[in-house]
Formats: sequence, C-alpha cells, structure tokens
Amino acid sequence: MLKEIFITMDTITGNEEISTNADFFGHPVSLPVYAAPISGIKQNYGADLDDLTYTEELVAGCLEAGTLAFTGDGMHDEMFTGPTGIVKKHNGYGIPTVKPWEKEAMQWRLQMAQEANALAIASDIDASGLTNLRKSVTPVGFKTVEDLKEITSNCSLPFILKGIMSVKGALKALEAGADGIIVSNHGGRVLDGTPATACVLEEIADQFKGQVKIIVDGGIRSGLDVFKALALGADAVIIARPFVNMIYGGKDEGVESYVQQLGQELENTMMMTGVSSLREISKKNIYK
Repeated sequence: MLKEIFITMDTITGNEEISTNADFFGHPVSLPVYAAPISGIKQNYGADLDDLTYTEELVAGCLEAGTLAFTGDGMHDEMFTGPTGIVKKHNGYGIPTVKPWEKEAMQWRLQMAQEANALAIASDIDASGLTNLRKSVTPVGFKTVEDLKEITSNCSLPFILKGIMSVKGALKALEAGADGIIVSNHGGRVLDGTPATACVLEEIADQFKGQVKIIVDGGIRSGLDVFKALALGADAVIIARPFVNMIYGGKDEGVESYVQQLGQELENTMMMTGVSSLREISKKNIYK
C-alpha cells in the first residue's frame, strides 16, 4: 500500500533549516521513529541472539541515535522481566510492552514497568489472537473497554494500545483511557485478510488526530515511508524487522546507523517537498 502513495515535490521554497525533531509524551526525540517490541528472537527470526542481548543492543542503540525502543513480552516471565530491567538500567528510557494476559499476570507486569520509571507502557492487545499464547501456562485473553479502563485508571504512565485497525477500535481505545494507539495488524499474523495499516490509517487519523497519539507500523523501511505515514496522519511510526538485521550485523552501532539513515532520508524528503518541520507534513504532500 505504501508503494501506491507518491510524493508531491515542491522545490520553489525558502532555505529554512529542516528539523525532524519530535517528542514522545514530552520526551524529546531526534525523529518520530521507534523500534517495535519483539520477543522470541531465535524462534521468530532465526537470529543467533537471546532476548536480553537483543534488547540491550536495541535500547542502547536507539538512545545513542536519539530515539526510543519498545521492549517485548512472552509466555515466560523472564521474557518481560529481563527487557524491563534493561529499560530501568537505562533510566526508564524505553516502553515495556505487555501482552493481554489474565488480570494478575498483567498487574505485576504493569507495576514492574512503573517501578522502572518507564516513559510509557504499551499493550499489544491483538496478541489475544495468537494461538500459542492462548494455550500457554499464563493465557492471553480478550479485553473489554471496562477491563482496559481498570488497567488505565491504575496506571500512572501514558498507556498505549497496539493493534487498532478501525475507527471503531480507536474510539474504544479512547473510551478505555488510552493515551496512544498503534495502528497495527501484528504483521498480519493474527488474522488473514486484514487490510494493510496504510489503508486504514488516514481514516483513523481524520477522526482522532490531536485527541490521542497515533503511531503506525507495517512495512515501513525508509525515511520516505516515514514521511508517507506522517502525511497520512500518523504522529510517529514503529519498525521491527530491520532492527533485528541491524543488531545481528552491527549490534548497537547498527541500530544507531539505521536510525541516522532514516533521519537523513526523512530530512531529504522534507527538503524536496517544501516543508521544514514535522507539523507541516500533510496530505498535500502526497498523491494517491
């Protein structure tokens, strides 16, 4: 879908300094690009890495590049405690992500994330459809708006819901008290036949831009893709697989290099479309 969106050039413009600076709930970042939460690196990606090593390199590399990483969770407790401990080690500069576990399992994870002074907490609610997690020792389950209200009301940090794919879903997230949403279909792994995130992002942003922080994932690989997502209404993006490749090949330096590349590509696209700040990027800069 992103390939079907084109950029509208505008090079009759001034020579203003280009800024890709953004903020994450008040925390300044060099660009609105974050690393997505990933767990089970060996099982899911075939990389010869353990989750702790991966998370340490990811969080450190993102911070060195001036941005942030979401960290993962899994069916074994250490798949959450380890990454969240790394966020705490880095003064809370990260976003622990909690699966939609049964109540008690979610509560202690949320408490641990808060004690780590994390900048925010996320929950990938669409993971409720993953068969292996529904059958795990601590099973995931679907959450109602009321269930989520109870969670957000007891959370002192900004709370982000990942897995929103419709205006209806976004409205439920707001009713539940979410501070942010991530437009995501979990890489298309939880339900066949779902649309690409770029297909639904614009409609969601048209309804809720400014009411909630809107983040999107799905096939974003370059600074050009980041620009397209922002033009469709996103406030920021998250990226997954390329960070695995960067860490496997270059550790934290690979992460830093990739983020810097994304920033340079985004800056160049902004320059060639006549915008100097992120807030200026809009639908007028793209052609569909």
